[in-house]
Amino acid sequence: METISSEDLMENFTALPPEAQKEALHFIEFLRSRYLPAKTSAADKTNSLEDEPFIGIWKGREDMQDSSEWVRDLRQQDWS
Repeated sequence: METISSEDLMENFTALPPEAQKEALHFIEFLRSRYLPAKTSAADKTNSLEDEPFIGIWKGREDMQDSSEWVRDLRQQDWS
């Protein structure tokens, strides 16, 4: 199979209309996900959700003690 140069690839890509360029990019993303191995390490797999920085960001909020009630009140305010 013939190897195409980066310059030829870009020339062919830029000659496409914008919608076809989007399709080409989506196809390239698909091919990459299919052919390139996922780069996940053992450390990534063992991280627990509790270690994520966003956990507990609303810990001290008085209005968030009952999240269901908070959402219900928010919807009532916004939807009425």
